Amino acid sequence: MTSVPDVRVADVIRRHAARRPQAIALRHGERELGYGELDERSNRLAQALLARGVGAGTRVAYLDRSSTEVVELLFAASKVGAVLVPLNWRLAAPELAAVLADAQAPVLIAGPAFREVAEDVLQRLSPAPDLLVVGEGYERWLAAHEPRDPGARGEAGDVIVQMYTSGTTGVPKGVLTTHANLAVTAQTSLRWGFDERSVSLTPLPMFHIGGIGWAYCGLWHGATTVLVSEFDAEGVLDTLERLHVTNAVLVPTMLQMLTSVPGAGKRDYGWLRSIAYGAAPITTTVLKASLRTFGCALFGLYGLTESTGGVVALEPEDHDPGGPREHLLRSAGRPYPWVELRVADPVSGRPLGPREVGEVWLRGPNVTPGYFNRPAETAVALTPDGWLRTGDGGYVDEDGFLFLTDRIKDMIVSGGENVYPVEVEEALAQHAAVADVAVIGVPHPHWGEAVKALVVPRSGARPAAEDLLAFARERLAGYKLPRSVDFVAELPRTPSGKVLKRELRGRYT
Repeated sequence: MTSVPDVRVADVIRRHAARRPQAIALRHGERELGYGELDERSNRLAQALLARGVGAGTRVAYLDRSSTEVVELLFAASKVGAVLVPLNWRLAAPELAAVLADAQAPVLIAGPAFREVAEDVLQRLSPAPDLLVVGEGYERWLAAHEPRDPGARGEAGDVIVQMYTSGTTGVPKGVLTTHANLAVTAQTSLRWGFDERSVSLTPLPMFHIGGIGWAYCGLWHGATTVLVSEFDAEGVLDTLERLHVTNAVLVPTMLQMLTSVPGAGKRDYGWLRSIAYGAAPITTTVLKASLRTFGCALFGLYGLTESTGGVVALEPEDHDPGGPREHLLRSAGRPYPWVELRVADPVSGRPLGPREVGEVWLRGPNVTPGYFNRPAETAVALTPDGWLRTGDGGYVDEDGFLFLTDRIKDMIVSGGENVYPVEVEEALAQHAAVADVAVIGVPHPHWGEAVKALVVPRSGARPAAEDLLAFARERLAGYKLPRSVDFVAELPRTPSGKVLKRELRGRYT
């Protein structure tokens, strides 16, 4: 790739609907949706949104597990110049309300399973967005509008998706993703074995770039994308076989679960071209089991929401279990040719040499233009000359392979989900019996990392771990909750008062 493809999101559905209207675009459970029907439904939805005052730059929120409707909304938003805001359905109602308030979305489309949550969220907002629940009413709403394409295309630098990622302050930030950002990621999928004959599977949620970005890769090629709403290891193995899946994206926890299913290695995956994995650290044991089980090319991808997904790759030929290059299984790989990677001193920004640990910086056409309405935080994350400061620690070896170390922001990655300790600490610190608290990630054989809280009780107080967890559960999404709570007399600190989390983690490794 030498330049960014001049393609907008709506161009993709327009092109394939005209050329191959009967080709299956999406499979979700027993439902199939062809490119022609997807184009028609997104046209109706676009007209329905216009009738509600949605236009260029308007945010439209979506709350549900993976479904065909989120893809309809992606294309409909592009056809009117709006911006899709896919919400993390795992968040608690107060967290969702904060995200919606930040996004200023006048319309919220929710799946039927999330009606009550959505109604709870809207009661916390004034003004509240209009709520439309997928089902009979939603279908009548679409049917009342003509399937006429509004015709908007927009510019390459226009924002089309706004995904939320928590900051180290615990306040969610809307990452701006442009048409050009997505085009580069979709074009990259040629390297992962995509073409129009692909049957691509993603069990990752659509509020992740790994979910919506992977789905867009299949749509870009006119291929079939299989959406999985709830991950069930045996069910996914059945799907890989039954639907002749060619390409899949999985997080390490999923690979571990799949390879642990009895008889997994005896199934027929003859159609499988490649599996991409990422979003969390992976063990050599899981990698070796995956290679044995699936017998296809594995791509390790490193990236983040702000880089529109994978920009550093460990290529199939670099997976060498039992060979002289086995050490590369612990590597994130090397950057794609159009991506610049630098390991820099996190304080001075000075570039570091081979094997010197610092902060990973990235620059390229995949990188976000910034955060929604957050100029100060954008200025912190993006240098004036376009480098994205990832907050991840690592080093590059003499051959250009990136090895990640401790995350500079102390982020915990549990089952592919990012957990920022400060959010959990803030919630626990509100409990009357808590004098001090630190949250760290500790190794977990299943989730990669588990959230652990170390609590200093107030003088005279004797809180129970169960009470603290119940307290936190009212304030946090389930995946952020500590899996264990230890009570300690004090927390180790630097002379300036910062908790020595590296020392704490060392106690549990």
